[in-house]
Amino acid sequence: MTPPDLDRTNALFLDLDGTLLEIAETPESVVVPPGLPQLLENLRAQLGGAVAIVTGRSIGVVDDLLNPFVATAAGEHGASLRWQDGKIEEMPKGLAVPEAWREALVAAAERWPGVLVEPKPHGVAIHYRLVPERGNDVWRLVRALVPQDHPWFRLIPAREAVEIGPRAASKGHAVEQLMARQPFQGRRPIFVGDDFTDEAGMEAARQFGGQGLRVAEVFGGQPAAVRAWLTRGVELLSGRNGSPAVSVGAAP
Repeated sequence: MTPPDLDRTNALFLDLDGTLLEIAETPESVVVPPGLPQLLENLRAQLGGAVAIVTGRSIGVVDDLLNPFVATAAGEHGASLRWQDGKIEEMPKGLAVPEAWREALVAAAERWPGVLVEPKPHGVAIHYRLVPERGNDVWRLVRALVPQDHPWFRLIPAREAVEIGPRAASKGHAVEQLMARQPFQGRRPIFVGDDFTDEAGMEAARQFGGQGLRVAEVFGGQPAAVRAWLTRGVELLSGRNGSPAVSVGAAP
């Protein structure tokens, strides 16, 4: 399977970790290739603003990572949404993981060296990438906290991690909301992602007549290949007006 050529009717919805950025041992140790923010800015210019980051990260962390690029974005799998005009809509504060759950996860991480807790405004993730043998312990704990039929929260599997987040939030719903407004409305969306949480976004893109591209299937599991495809997209689009493209390959 090969990725499509971008054209001016597209809208882009891009996951971050594992899609634009290589997965790192810890959330804080990801490396952002120096040219990536400018590449995203060039894409936004060529697509009339129709570029969004749709991620499990909070919007504040997205801004820190992609500075100076300020994205239209869905953070925490859609629990927060920033529109093109900069307005941010959040799920109600009451739909945040209870403090008692956060404390239980932190206490467990203190007993299990190498297990990391990543707090978020609405949710919390617990990572066991550094100690995969703790995976079963982590899952037993989060399942005890959040039963399968919990009305407000759900467990979100990730790569050697699991997140507790609001049940009402999903990347699919985020795509639907963004597609209902300009500059996304009426365009053919392409959603690019790498894991379970991205499937809902891909399906939403297909419902709007677009495509969902899995990094493993279409890009050989390589974020560098995603960035190369986006770079080629800028070159293709800007070739019609002479604007320069920025090449972004492997992270340093």
